[in-house]
Amino acid sequence: MTAPAGIVVVDKPPGWTSHDVVARVRRTLGTRKVGHAGTLDPMATGVLVLGFGRATRLLGHLMLTEKTYAATVRLGVVTSTDDAEGEILTTASTKHVSEADVRAAVAGQVGEIDQVPSSVSAIKVDGKRAYARVRDGEDVELPARRVTIHEAEAGEFRRDGDVLDFELRVRCSSGTYIRAMARDVGAALGVGGHLTALRRGSVGPFTLDDARNTDLDHLTVMSIDDAARMAFPVLDLDDPQADDVRVGRPLAGLTLGSDAPVALFDSAGHFLALYEQHGDDARAVAVFAEPVSGTA
Repeated sequence: MTAPAGIVVVDKPPGWTSHDVVARVRRTLGTRKVGHAGTLDPMATGVLVLGFGRATRLLGHLMLTEKTYAATVRLGVVTSTDDAEGEILTTASTKHVSEADVRAAVAGQVGEIDQVPSSVSAIKVDGKRAYARVRDGEDVELPARRVTIHEAEAGEFRRDGDVLDFELRVRCSSGTYIRAMARDVGAALGVGGHLTALRRGSVGPFTLDDARNTDLDHLTVMSIDDAARMAFPVLDLDDPQADDVRVGRPLAGLTLGSDAPVALFDSAGHFLALYEQHGDDARAVAVFAEPVSGTA
């Protein structure tokens, strides 16, 4: 019998879509109730967090946490997809671009910025993925989104004729597109650019060290209790409080001590719910407690 709820942290192989990974995990676990916290492109590798059972509802909250990436950017070549899988649109010499120029352009991306996602992103436009509309021959222009790039660093430069490759490390908010960042750095330098490799190092607290699932036919599962303790501030409740939280009642006069959602646990160490502070009270964001047997 499979566990009723849990988290699976995968090191996604290249060439797989996030949906491919979900489909394989569904088959392995014997359940269709599997989702993931943030899409990775087929060319990308690295941390993909999946949840099953009750834990699928936790994924939306995990998606809001920051992420880290290691990428390779090629300057001097613009592609139709802002990555190496697209058609080459323009080329330019980068021989006049110095390493200091690149570092300055990357630094210009740090902070709160309005970023235009790539037209081949997974964002839905009138119910249809943007990349599907592009594939069907439509011209797609997506509006800019406010994202936060906390840290970005360029290094390990390599020249090959007219092009210049460099390694890019980024810590950013959810919703940031590293392909768009590569495109925008290239545009700022006047030579264009695109992404040639991408590896996600972490989603919130989940890192490559946690991504032990390389064989998707034999999965290592993290309990929803352990996942919640890793991902959120934690508060242990007494029994009367736990009874209220199981049914989503507000906790009057309880100070959570955090602006972020807090994971509430009963005295037995079971994850019950995410609560947020509302004035003097703590109120439910989402309840995950299993129904108590014998109750109406």
